Formats: sequence, C-alpha cells, structure tokens
Amino acid sequence: MLELLTGAGLAVSAGLNAYIPLLILGLAGRFIEEVTLPAGWTWLSNEWVLGIIAILLVFELVADKIPAVDTINDWIQSVVRPASGGIVFGGGAGAETVAVSDPAAFVESGQWVPIAIGVAIAFVVHLAKALVRVAANTLTAGAAAPALSTAEDITAVTLSVLALIVPILVLVVIVGLVVGTTVVLRRARDRRRRVPQPETATRAASG
Repeated sequence: MLELLTGAGLAVSAGLNAYIPLLILGLAGRFIEEVTLPAGWTWLSNEWVLGIIAILLVFELVADKIPAVDTINDWIQSVVRPASGGIVFGGGAGAETVAVSDPAAFVESGQWVPIAIGVAIAFVVHLAKALVRVAANTLTAGAAAPALSTAEDITAVTLSVLALIVPILVLVVIVGLVVGTTVVLRRARDRRRRVPQPETATRAASG
C-alpha cells in the first residue's frame, strides 16, 4: 500500500511539473542514505542527469508563469509529464525509502506495470491542470497564471517529499487537488453561462 502511495504521489507531482519529482527522487537517491533507488533507476542520481533536469526545471518554472506561453507549454508537456510520471512511479514505488523497506514484491510483479500506472496518473493530472489553467486564465484574463503556477510548484514539491517520507499524507493532498480543480472548473462554467452568447445578444438587440 505504501509503495503504491509513494509512486502515486510522485506521478501526481509529475502531472503538475515534470521535473520536480525527477529532481527530488534523484537527489534523494544520491544524498539520503534511507532512500535507495532500484537498479533500473540509479541513473536518476547521476550528477549529469540531475544537472540537465535542473536546467529544464528552470525553463519550466519561467514558461509556466507567463500567460499564453503557459498554454503552449502545456501542449509541449503533454508528452513529457506522462513520461516523467512513468519514470518516477516506477522508481519511487520500487525504491527503499524512509516509509517503505521492502518494495521488491510490488516491482517484481511486472516491470512495465508501475510505469504504465505512472504514465496514466500523470496524464490525467496534466489534463486537469491544463483545463484549470485555461479556465483560470479566462476568469482573470491571464492574471492568475503566475500565482496558480507557483501553487502548483509548491504542491509538486510537497507531494514529492511526502511520497518519500510520509506517503499516507499523499491522499490528503490529492483530495485537496480534486476539490480545488472542481471549484475552478465550476466557476468557469458558471461564468460562461452568465455571459451572453453572440447569437443570443444579436437576437435580443434586434428584437
């Protein structure tokens, strides 16, 4: 159960920001004794890999906070975030962490299964993030992009850390994300309903 929550927390984080969970998982595997990455994922802790991920993260942090550019970035990330989700789910669920000491049974059930689950989770979260971003930009004329992006980054960091240390709390954060997403989308839908459509406005004027 804890292995699944660890992988899910990292994959959800990847759906928000592809590079934050990759960087945190790699750094944890490199510098924290209590975190041991599975054999197939030790490359994540390589210093060159970590450096490249850090550079990509900087570009992502900037692009995601600029209105209009964030939408283009979301299209580009439609492949990157799910791929990251597959990597971190497989690596995180198979890693020996502070909370998980025997993940072998989970991973050995099929190496492709954790990756596929991670891809699916990250892709769903990515779609929800993209929808919320479009809705928020519509409600605020793009003004909400920097604040919303910063909140997503903080959530991604929080999820990644909790997934490795206290995975049970991942459930709390995920529930909060679902509630927040639902609220934003409902407000955007209600606003669209209140705004007169062009055809309706033309008929009212001519009548």
